[in-house]
Amino acid sequence: MTTAVLRVILGDQLSSRLAIVAEADKASDVILMAEVMSEASYVPHHVKKIAFLFSAMRHYAEALRKAGYTVRYVALEDEGSSQSIDGEILRAVEELSPARVAVTEPGEWRLRETFEALSLALPVPLDILPDTRFLCTHAEFDDWAEGRRELRMEYFYREMRRKHGILLEADGKPTGGKWNYDADNRKPPKAGLDSPKRLSFAKNTITRDVLALVKRRFADGYGRLEPFHFAVTRQQALRELDHFIAHILPSFGDYQDAMVKGEPFLRHSLLSAYINAGLLYPLEVCKKAEAAYREGSAPLNAAEGFIRQILGWREYIRGIYWRFMPDYATRNALDAHEPLPAFYWTGKTQMACIRETLAHTYDHAYSHHIQRLMITGNFALLAGLDPHEVHEWYLAVYADAYEWVELPNTLGMALHADDGLLATKPYAASGNYIKKMSNYCSGCAYDPTVALGERACPFNALYWDFVARHKDRFSANARMPFVYANWAKMGTERQESLRKQAQAHLAAMREGTL
Repeated sequence: MTTAVLRVILGDQLSSRLAIVAEADKASDVILMAEVMSEASYVPHHVKKIAFLFSAMRHYAEALRKAGYTVRYVALEDEGSSQSIDGEILRAVEELSPARVAVTEPGEWRLRETFEALSLALPVPLDILPDTRFLCTHAEFDDWAEGRRELRMEYFYREMRRKHGILLEADGKPTGGKWNYDADNRKPPKAGLDSPKRLSFAKNTITRDVLALVKRRFADGYGRLEPFHFAVTRQQALRELDHFIAHILPSFGDYQDAMVKGEPFLRHSLLSAYINAGLLYPLEVCKKAEAAYREGSAPLNAAEGFIRQILGWREYIRGIYWRFMPDYATRNALDAHEPLPAFYWTGKTQMACIRETLAHTYDHAYSHHIQRLMITGNFALLAGLDPHEVHEWYLAVYADAYEWVELPNTLGMALHADDGLLATKPYAASGNYIKKMSNYCSGCAYDPTVALGERACPFNALYWDFVARHKDRFSANARMPFVYANWAKMGTERQESLRKQAQAHLAAMREGTL
């Protein structure tokens, strides 16, 4: 039988609504999926991330076969595998002689370059199809961005609400009278705040085989493989979504910025890995959250805050990535070059907040957005860590991380390396913020109320050192006058002491004793 089209599905494109599947001819097309070492190791991915994607891919391939599609699936240890995506496409073209090859546009610039180079090497045409899971096309984002002095997410988000009719009234005004209820979503943790019960799925033969594979082939990989809690099919992911909407969304808003010892999940959805891999669709998730509000089972601040993360921030970040790549990946506006300290990988540090966040990361391939931004990201910003090294760490350790979403969040939001393209001011904070928004500081070797001396919280002196060394850049920032007014009031002696303390913290960081 002659193959008409070889249709390639990547590991984060497990969506049957994409044209790559929806337009396939079951009688003459072949779908190619491949587990390859080049993708599993281009950064040292968390072993749970690898296992999640391999299991989800194998389950998806099985579902496609049951639906009548012809699937060529290359497992990691299959004999003859080239261990690269382009190599497997070339091998399949040589063996199957298709009339053409089709792929869905990838989510990372490096793969786009791979496919562009491959198109020149193939003896048949290569079609790159749009990824229609997203709610804003590249052209639509560029049209919105063109001519604007500032690309603020809030205004983009409002356009997306209007376009998709989410939390919008008949007269075009936002539900509740306001577009954004973020001010209601910043409560510190109350005593006894914990995580609601989460779902767990039985491991079938496919998942057990994948876990054994990952344990065998990535024995020295980063992270804890088991217990393995991920949904690996669309049906399981939909159950996760329904569970979140019914049991967790109602209290999501109030405590979305809170952090608690021993509680990695709190009121967060854990759905981002499933949306980004294609098991859930962003619009269906937003509509279920809106329905929960309309039906009276979730407050508006919770529904709006959750929807904003998906309809607003997720789409905006993707737009930024594709509009400004490849240059965006090289940006380092604050001239930060400090190597990533070893404790980001080992978790061995006396700073309780970082140790707790890194423990969550190691165990679950997950930490929530405030831990990423205001703990590990904040420290990286204050200490002047190299943006590329920090970016590769975030890309490696989180199960929901792909470059299109991770890179702008890291370089732009956390590190201000894009010179304010995303954020109007750097997200820099002292130990006081961490003390307010978490219970991490109790029992820490450092005191968040102390800036100088042996027990001084490193975030304090590093914060003021950051402020001082970037005075020329930020002193005129409209959101930072009080910061620099306070710095000036300290006087020269206090300023010098703080900067000396910061250097002591950096020295300890380099020595591995911080």
